[in-house]
Amino acid sequence: MLAIGTSLSSSAFGFGMGDKKLKIALIGTGIRGTSFWGRRLVETYSDILEFVGICDINPGRLAYAKKYMKVSCKTYTDFEKMVAENSPDLVIVTTTDATHHEFIVKGLEMGCDVLTEKPLTTDEDKCQEILDAERKSNKNLIVGFNYRWSPYATKVKELLMNNAIGEITSVDFHWYLNTHHGASYFRRWHGLRQTGGSLWVHKATHHFDLLNWWLDSDPHEVFAYGSLEHYGSANAFRGNNCRDCQHTKSCEYYWDITKNKRNVDLYMNNEKHDGYIRDNCLFRKEINIYDKMSAQIKYKNNVVVNYSLTTYSPFEGWRIAFNGQNGRIEASLDIPYFKDKKLDQEELHELEMNQKLQELEHSEPIIVHKLWEKHETIQVPFKRGGHGGGDKKLHDKVFKNPGSKDPYQRAAGVRDGAMSILIGVAARKSIESGHPIKIAALTDLEPRAKRI
Repeated sequence: MLAIGTSLSSSAFGFGMGDKKLKIALIGTGIRGTSFWGRRLVETYSDILEFVGICDINPGRLAYAKKYMKVSCKTYTDFEKMVAENSPDLVIVTTTDATHHEFIVKGLEMGCDVLTEKPLTTDEDKCQEILDAERKSNKNLIVGFNYRWSPYATKVKELLMNNAIGEITSVDFHWYLNTHHGASYFRRWHGLRQTGGSLWVHKATHHFDLLNWWLDSDPHEVFAYGSLEHYGSANAFRGNNCRDCQHTKSCEYYWDITKNKRNVDLYMNNEKHDGYIRDNCLFRKEINIYDKMSAQIKYKNNVVVNYSLTTYSPFEGWRIAFNGQNGRIEASLDIPYFKDKKLDQEELHELEMNQKLQELEHSEPIIVHKLWEKHETIQVPFKRGGHGGGDKKLHDKVFKNPGSKDPYQRAAGVRDGAMSILIGVAARKSIESGHPIKIAALTDLEPRAKRI
């Protein structure tokens, strides 16, 4: 069904189901699973697909998910039972990151194609399990990298493909998470390395995949620094959770979960089933991930990348600069003082995640500066919502236009997912050891100077 795999990681998706509807089973009923990979599919593609099962360890969230997604299928707490009873064509995995491998491997072994949310998994051993399982099966794996599909990221890719500044030699890439979005990771299960793999993996997998795709090369070696200096035990005070904390009036990070009905219905009302607290204290001592991260990545084609991730920035956005033999490309999004931004940081994030695309707001510039010439400003039309329009384009490619050719090769398979998380895994290992880590030492994948 899915013409995408280890050796053809950027080829087109292909379903070949004829007149039959694609049978889908979903494992994991969090925000992303029930909305982007749940309700949106039902509302947009119900003529070509149907959900035949939903699975989660939390029966309360399952009941909510069924109602929210507006489906009539059975719900399960046993994944293998769900697959055995329904024989889905496609399993969608949206569980906690550290369990992705479990359901990817089981799904492949039980004869299903699998689509997983990013990241592919959280460490090199689980990654190898996935690689082995996909090779043994006659099925395939898609990784849901939506950032590739935004028009702005695609325009950067087009310029690089067209050799706009000659051979690329180095890159500066900096991502800023604000005190709303960045802090949210430390409230949730993402703040624990054992479930989220750290933001080197959970969040930065997006960024590393963009780099791999833009540069059309595999990472070769990583050296990194990181520490926990703002959240977790770095703070002087802490509480149980935001709802019953004695520091609500003095804590700048106080967040009232009860103001969001969806969070209440999905998480707060179902805590009794599995003990998961959505509004955990940002400063609890159990947090064991980094909030300050910096890495140098050397690619197989000899490009060197300087990367950083900040998790408590006053604003949310990113900047990148590609240095080439013939010039420089600069791109950035949501840097507030470049334009008159009227929305606050929380509103911006809500719009970005909203699956209902807003009307055309404006355009965003990309600067192309060739040596000894005046710079050129290229304006790229920009829509707010659905990760800059990338979510919709990814869905359309997978479910609506699977056979269409894509000159930008945005489809992502298991090799893409592996190479993106292995940079983060290598960064963690580099911090712990104080030494550079070679990507080839982590799994049996051999980095290539040219990805395909």
